[in-house]
Amino acid sequence: MSGLVLKLGPKERVLINGAVIENGDRRARLAIVTPNAHILRLRDAIHPDQATTPVRRVCYVAQLVLSGDAAPDDTRHQLLRGIEQLSQVFTDPDSRALLTAATEAVLADAHYQALKALRALLPREERLLARRAP
Repeated sequence: MSGLVLKLGPKERVLINGAVIENGDRRARLAIVTPNAHILRLRDAIHPDQATTPVRRVCYVAQLVLSGDAAPDDTRHQLLRGIEQLSQVFTDPDSRALLTAATEAVLADAHYQALKALRALLPREERLLARRAP
């Protein structure tokens, strides 16, 4: 995870290697230089009860790696399979680019970037699900 820069708002929390860090009263910028650090913005975190849609479930698996609750090797196949399943539904060029970026990130063990790309699909998924709702 070398080269990751986190920009935190006032009082924003982030999980770094299992420790919750809370920013002070001002905006801050942190440069993470330790490779393979487990980092998760808590504002981006998905609670297990919220992992109720296909994109949210794949995001949740990536999140488990970032929180240190799952090993990258143990989740790689599950993440790649989930991304492949999402690619059957998200066929537009922008979504395909996000899914390709997520796949490449998983293969490179860059789970923060994978989660970032997958989270960008959440609004699209909400729109698709809203169309199908009676």
